[in-house]
Amino acid sequence: MSGQDIWWAYWYFHLPNYVFSVLFYTLFGRFLLGLFLPANSPNYIYRWFCRLTGWIMQPVDFITPRSVPRGLLAPVAAFWVVVLRVLFFMLMFAAGLTPRMAGTS
Repeated sequence: MSGQDIWWAYWYFHLPNYVFSVLFYTLFGRFLLGLFLPANSPNYIYRWFCRLTGWIMQPVDFITPRSVPRGLLAPVAAFWVVVLRVLFFMLMFAAGLTPRMAGTS
């Protein structure tokens, strides 16, 4: 299988995996920018990071104990995204739906 064919042949694996990756790095970008910027900052990158990750912060805030500082919610959410990404991979691998290296079965 050529390089371009492997993406299209396994798009159902690569697309969610890519979304998990973007969400993970956006959460860390939000956390790092939050160290230097106020919550209501006019910085357009920080505002977009908050907009892209706001939907996941609410459930994470609900399940996270109150002893965890609210400023650390983004890394906690990133941890849950990694857990979901690994579970997604394990399910797809067990079903035989992940790309395999040439010569393996």
